[in-house]
Amino acid sequence: MRERNQEIHVLLLPEEMERIKQKMAELGIINRSAYVRKMALDGYCINLDLTDMKEMVSLLRRCSNNLNQYAKRANESGSIYAEDIRDLQVRQSEIWEIAKEMLARLATIQ
Repeated sequence: MRERNQEIHVLLLPEEMERIKQKMAELGIINRSAYVRKMALDGYCINLDLTDMKEMVSLLRRCSNNLNQYAKRANESGSIYAEDIRDLQVRQSEIWEIAKEMLARLATIQ
């Protein structure tokens, strides 16, 4: 980890400080140093709504669990049910739809 030992001292008007606090709140950023450093170096911060990503990860976990159970059953009995496979296919289609929507929205970010 790099040690930060250089300092910049900036004086602000109360209104400017309030505006910085508002922008941080809008982005959900708590660490003022990190925010100011990011803005000074890159000029922007992006706050992404990742609720769709969380849903997709949840669906992936469920599909993985189901797939593991199907594989275990197939190894134990030598067969699996067609309904189980159809269920897994439906869930997989849901995941792909969510992924396509997320990629389309991410492609619009500039």
